[in-house]
Amino acid sequence: MQCRPLAEQEVKSLCEKAKEILMEESNVQPVKSPVTICGDIHGQFHDLIELFRIGGKCPDTNYLFMGDYVDRGYYSVETVTLLVALKVRHPHRITILRGNHESRQITQVYGFYDECLRKYGNANVWKTFTDLFDYFPLTALVESEIFCLHGGLSPSIENLDSVRSLDRVQEVPHEGPMCDLLWSDPDDRCGWGISPRGAGYTFGQDISEQFNHTNNLKLVARAHQLVMEGYNWAHEQKVVTIFSAPNYCYRCGNMASILEVDDCNSHAFIQVILPHHLSLLLFIFLGSFLWYHPYMIFLV
Repeated sequence: MQCRPLAEQEVKSLCEKAKEILMEESNVQPVKSPVTICGDIHGQFHDLIELFRIGGKCPDTNYLFMGDYVDRGYYSVETVTLLVALKVRHPHRITILRGNHESRQITQVYGFYDECLRKYGNANVWKTFTDLFDYFPLTALVESEIFCLHGGLSPSIENLDSVRSLDRVQEVPHEGPMCDLLWSDPDDRCGWGISPRGAGYTFGQDISEQFNHTNNLKLVARAHQLVMEGYNWAHEQKVVTIFSAPNYCYRCGNMASILEVDDCNSHAFIQVILPHHLSLLLFIFLGSFLWYHPYMIFLV
């Protein structure tokens, strides 16, 4: 697959079609299993292609991406264009959530805006995409059991109906429940805490357990944080962080992962992609109601 930007008019037409589809989706978009859940991509187009090679092509594989498609990497334009094109072509086989970087303010600081200027000579494509970002769903719910979102929980949100009632068609606010969903992080300390990011909150295991209990959830799956192994369990496996950009920013040396949930919700797989096209396959067996400890098979 070629890594090249579409013409400006092609991007505009594509985003108009995508908007029609995304407008019909919920703030808590229902997703059926089997599904492969992915974390941050951050403009690493070639690693996204490798992800599809390992996880399976769309639409053969059903995908759920949890945001942060742009900024930092060199190919944000091509990355978000591909994902939006797949959404238009296969609307029921790929779900693309909003991350904190799908924002006008953030993209003007971390690279997407400048990349659009460099590749198109103006900001029209940047504006077209950032207008579309307002329509991306905030969260997804896999078979009523796995709650997926970019960041984390919010003290303003006790149940999923509170998420459903939000007006998401706007720039990411600096505070409030929508901001929290895209910015918050799990923490080892109990309760709510002030986030060092300057937006969102930190939340402890007690918060995760109560939220999962209230909403009959087995797991919260989220992205947003670099984890060196590509995934990280928290809160006694009530929360998992998935990060899908290997060797983040082309220098961090981390692995990346994707979470595969099967059609019975009885087991799942995490595939971890190493830089330089090495791969590590972590099989995690899930009982009908219990998550078990992972065991590892190395693929060279």
